[in-house]
Amino acid sequence: MTYFFETYGCQMNVAESAAMEFVLKERGWTPSGDAEEADLVVINTCSVRATAEKRVLGRLAHYQALKKKRPFTLMVTGCMAERLGEKLKERVPAVDYVMGPAYRSRFPLILEAIEKGTPFVETDEAPVYRFASSHLEEGAFRSFVPIMHGCNNFCSYCIVPYVRGREVSRDPASILEEIRLLADRGVREITLLGQNVNSYRWEGPLSFPEGPWELQVWREGPLTFAGLLELIAQTIEGTPIRWVRFLSSHPKDFSPEVIRVLAEHPVFCRHLHLPVQHGSDRILSAMNRRYTKGQYLDLVARLREALPGLSLSTDILIGFPGETEEDLEATLDLMEKVRFLYAYMYHFNPREGTAAYSLPNRVPEEVKRQRLARVIELQKHHTREQLKSRLGSPVRVLIEGISRKNADEVLGRTERDEMVVVPGDASLIGTFGEVTLSSLRGNTFRAKEFVPCHGD
Repeated sequence: MTYFFETYGCQMNVAESAAMEFVLKERGWTPSGDAEEADLVVINTCSVRATAEKRVLGRLAHYQALKKKRPFTLMVTGCMAERLGEKLKERVPAVDYVMGPAYRSRFPLILEAIEKGTPFVETDEAPVYRFASSHLEEGAFRSFVPIMHGCNNFCSYCIVPYVRGREVSRDPASILEEIRLLADRGVREITLLGQNVNSYRWEGPLSFPEGPWELQVWREGPLTFAGLLELIAQTIEGTPIRWVRFLSSHPKDFSPEVIRVLAEHPVFCRHLHLPVQHGSDRILSAMNRRYTKGQYLDLVARLREALPGLSLSTDILIGFPGETEEDLEATLDLMEKVRFLYAYMYHFNPREGTAAYSLPNRVPEEVKRQRLARVIELQKHHTREQLKSRLGSPVRVLIEGISRKNADEVLGRTERDEMVVVPGDASLIGTFGEVTLSSLRGNTFRAKEFVPCHGD
């Protein structure tokens, strides 16, 4: 039997799709290169913005029409499935199964029912989120590693806590076991994932599988994100894994201990995504972000002092209810002070089910667009300035693939999350090398020569 995945939204969804594929392959299913011919189509969805759900509804309409021509099983998973539940079947009758993240333990049972051609019998078990044992895409040299799930922050504009649930931290033994498996398979880079990754907190026992690794744990109380990073740094020492990243960090949870561990272990890439959302203390308070502009700037200063060469990216939300020109200026001022390498910038859209949905004093659509345009223009300027200042620098890159514009060139990424094109072929994919940033085209560097890093 064959399957086909469509995955929308965040990196966590990508990781969870990979975990479901692992289950399918273990059961003897094979991937289909064409959704039009697959026995099972899985759409892994996102609910963060209404536009993401509209896109999925469009795809479901397509599959509903396809079902009139041939039989197949249609499954919807992810945050939209969690939010709408069985109502989605009422809206799109062609959907056979709706499975939110908390119900993913049912996936093997659903597959068994499909294989036998029998109905799946629902159980009354309470939904409990469980982490998969592996999230590696077959043949990949990079992998996501989820370490926690859910969010307790309840930012007033955000739907995530309602569709992902409360924070659940993964057993560190399971995390390290997956990382060891990835190292055995030659993975070069891992990215730790969580809706609020640096709020990781494990209060259970610390028991690690036997192996050639000797892990040193100094522990008083729960294992925090800093302690987990220390364990990971010890685990990957001497393995093919050379770079570790993590997404996404909440500024209020970025402790001095985490900064210390990052500074002590160069395996952690010198790039951080640190969502600020806004530069006005009044708006930050209304968003329930629980930090001030001054506290964010102080954190940035401490990070850059401890981690020379660090690059930062962020999220910026413009047009929140009640936002004034003065609030916008505070955001532009913060951007000038921090100078992010890049930013994800968007304007506020009311999300039903969130605290901000019914707030008064909404900013007119045209004003939101104008303000967002100013933010985007300033960020473009900062990005261009930072990239130009890097010209002539020797850097290490990890080659990710063939350039889309030239088959005789490959595309690499620096630890600062900068993109570089250099002459080469497919044999370089998944390898580290040294290049010199010689020129710039758009936001992508070009280099003339790739020198492999021996011993890596």
